[in-house]
Amino acid sequence: MTVKATTTTTAAPRAAAAGAFRATRRRRTARSYAVACALAAAVGALFVLTMMVGSFQLSAEEVVASVLHLRDEPSVDFVVRGLRLPTAASALAVGLALGAAGTIFQQLLRNPLASPDFVGINSGAGLAAITGIVLLQVSGLAVSALALAGAVAAALLMYALAWRDGVAGYRFILIGIGVTLFFDGLIGYMLTRARLSDARQAMHWLTGSVGQADADELRLLVGAVLLLLPTAVLLQRQLRALELGDDTARALGVRTELGRAGLLATAVVLTALAVAVAGPVVFVALIAGPIANRLLGPATGGIIPAALVGAALLLTADLVAVHLLPTPLPTGVVTGAVGAPYLLWLLATTNRQGAGG
Repeated sequence: MTVKATTTTTAAPRAAAAGAFRATRRRRTARSYAVACALAAAVGALFVLTMMVGSFQLSAEEVVASVLHLRDEPSVDFVVRGLRLPTAASALAVGLALGAAGTIFQQLLRNPLASPDFVGINSGAGLAAITGIVLLQVSGLAVSALALAGAVAAALLMYALAWRDGVAGYRFILIGIGVTLFFDGLIGYMLTRARLSDARQAMHWLTGSVGQADADELRLLVGAVLLLLPTAVLLQRQLRALELGDDTARALGVRTELGRAGLLATAVVLTALAVAVAGPVVFVALIAGPIANRLLGPATGGIIPAALVGAALLLTADLVAVHLLPTPLPTGVVTGAVGAPYLLWLLATTNRQGAGG
């Protein structure tokens, strides 16, 4: 009788704890879905709004009907499909890619400063692209191909330099910062040796703008986003395990180095293609993940919400850069103006919390 009473007394708290855990998990899942749906609606609205405004203003109904081929109105179709849809689609795809890549880097390396902007990937793409513009006199798709190759080469270089019985987050970031400074110095040297017209083209590319991609580049990026975003979601379980540390991840059955390499490869390819299409648009990858985490609350770390935040940021930045400023500017000018104060705040708060090293 005493044994039965003891067993019942022990089992009751366990059942209550399991029930509380399941309820908390359901709430987090519900919040994650709600935030993702709200962000998707906001991105959709911004996507349509981007094609409504301009010197030839259109209604939302006209834009949607033209994009979906529901009507045949040549003047509207020319403005929407021929002029505005490529820019809007570029901003959407680049934002999704940068938002997803940024949060993967930050979670994988366990550092809020771990962004493609600061670990050499953008600079590697920039150096390769500027070399093509200045030395090889290429343009268009060739520049994008060089930027893609440069980003991948920079990532492989940093992975090799950071390897020491595995890749530690802090070592990868420090090496990335050093590689970034080295590449930026080489970019500056290239610009001093360039002709004025080439230097102007190079500086415009380095600033970053979603309106400079051609159809082939855009199709490649959209295809990669459609393929790699679901891949990143499938790898999210491994990402969450790696956040707990390598030993814990191994105990959970995760092959740490293989999982890390797969996640880094996914983030690098997304970043490289985004930079190839729009140039190194700064700070979107850095701030998309933290904003998404604020919205998600306890259900932090979602890749899809971070990607949607990135898309919303870039669509908004393009609207501001083109339509709300006295003179139209490249998109990267607006993202830089917004992202720089955030970076200063992040550095200050990280240092006060003792997490900055």
